[in-house]
Amino acid sequence: MHEEQVSWKIRTASVLLAVLPLCFAVSGRLKAVPMGLLFLAGLVLLASRAETRDIFRRVWPVVAVCLLRLLYDLGNFLGHGLDGNTLDLPGQTLLFLAIAAVFTLPLQQRVIAIGFSLTTLLLGAASMVQRYGMGADRPYGLNGGDWASVEFAMYLLVMALLSMLQAIRPDTRRADRWLHGVAVVVGLYGAVLTQSRGPLLSFAPVFLGLMSWQAIRTRHWKRVFIPLAATLLGMLAVTATLHREMVDRLADVPAQISEYGDNAAGSSGAIGERLEMWRTAWQAFTEHPLAGIGLDQFGVYARAQVAAGKASPTIASYVHPHSEYLESMVAGGVPALLVLLLLLIVPAAFFARHLNHPREPVACAAVAGLMVIGLYSLCAFTDNVFYRAMPQSLFLFLVLGLTVDIGRQLRHSAHS
Repeated sequence: MHEEQVSWKIRTASVLLAVLPLCFAVSGRLKAVPMGLLFLAGLVLLASRAETRDIFRRVWPVVAVCLLRLLYDLGNFLGHGLDGNTLDLPGQTLLFLAIAAVFTLPLQQRVIAIGFSLTTLLLGAASMVQRYGMGADRPYGLNGGDWASVEFAMYLLVMALLSMLQAIRPDTRRADRWLHGVAVVVGLYGAVLTQSRGPLLSFAPVFLGLMSWQAIRTRHWKRVFIPLAATLLGMLAVTATLHREMVDRLADVPAQISEYGDNAAGSSGAIGERLEMWRTAWQAFTEHPLAGIGLDQFGVYARAQVAAGKASPTIASYVHPHSEYLESMVAGGVPALLVLLLLLIVPAAFFARHLNHPREPVACAAVAGLMVIGLYSLCAFTDNVFYRAMPQSLFLFLVLGLTVDIGRQLRHSAHS
């Protein structure tokens, strides 16, 4: 009876974790149910299960850097006397630290992988419906307005990379491999439809890194070359033939840069506006290099600069500078930038240490974590990746979950 009860709990936890990426990507209050259940389950595990606490101690650097970011944001909030809403996103850290405790259980990884790929399929299909059925120029997903195309593309690409990892794993079942493969195709096509240059360009080195790791690890070069060539040629063919808009957007970059250089005050287009936002953000940083101007205050600063005639009116409607690194520098100066870099580097170092682990599940969890951090880190140069709940939730959920999962497996190996 006890074994059946435990098995039921494991199955339930696995299903709830499998649907979380979809919950992050949709709007509505029902998505709070699985998150709430997992949060409570995590708190119970942390309070009552010594093994869970021991696993958290094993991965303490990653846990500590997440808490450091939360504490710094709290200090920024108090130091600048900001509105209470600015703590909504930082507060998510506690939510996902508790949810990560559920990963200390021996979960059904196949259920989670299938759930992730089904989410990739659904979101990729939603992109197609928005483009071909609703006539949207750039699909934006199920959680955000037409301005959410960039973060939707990044979200889709992260999910597609996770599906690709499952598709090329040697221990994946044949039927599951087909599901993951189809999810990759639909997800990547949906991402291309968004015409988001930054995420798509960032995807390339991360994808190449994944395939190189798999080829070196398995020594099956031909087996890796086929999906690598098919993916790259497919994306290039679709971009160059069916959707010339992406080619046109890339070709327009030099002209927009030149136009901005000739007349920064009248900058127009996505590139010109970004350059003007970056210039304004750098100015805010140089004026407040140690304390910054406060969380989510770039929009206020930019509008003041526009009113004073010191910035182009084209950026007056923006509330973030379209660069996570500059966002941190504006919000909290050098200390905030260091905290952001630690948030990316410390988990990346943890995952890198286990890339060549002899156990396949450990190595795959490590490469999955590195892919997530790699894509977010590259996208952060030209976009804000933590400014809304959807992308930040996915990052914290995957990074903390994969970290704790590796800790669980390492502890099991040490005690077996």
